[in-house]
Amino acid sequence: MDIRTATTTAELLAAGHLYDSPPTPKWASLFLAAGGHLMLIAHVDGAPAGFVSGIEMLHPDKGTERCLYELAVDAPYRRRGIGRALTDALAAEARRRGCYGMWVGVERDNEAALATCRAAGAGDDGVFAMRTWEFGGPS
Repeated sequence: MDIRTATTTAELLAAGHLYDSPPTPKWASLFLAAGGHLMLIAHVDGAPAGFVSGIEMLHPDKGTERCLYELAVDAPYRRRGIGRALTDALAAEARRRGCYGMWVGVERDNEAALATCRAAGAGDDGVFAMRTWEFGGPS
């Protein structure tokens, strides 16, 4: 397994089978141009097998922290430590960039995600409730 930072639109598009929806060249390009956005892709035998994306957030009274935005591992590669390796790599990059911490929202019934977070050293900060606003489709 080789974990690399995605730096080109082509790399992001090549990992498209791992995302929730098909990527577009426009969105991939915007992702790469956005400050604080990062995607690490795990390659097995040269093919994308998993990814983790993170976003840095800066606040005047806290400094910079990283949100683990999304983590996915292709079904044939699950339960091989790829999710943990990606999470560890994102945390290491957050530390390298001076972030004071990292967080992720995980649904209480997502045992695979909870186990990955525990294995990577994440603590339980209590009950998490997510509220969303829908503004229409992607643009």
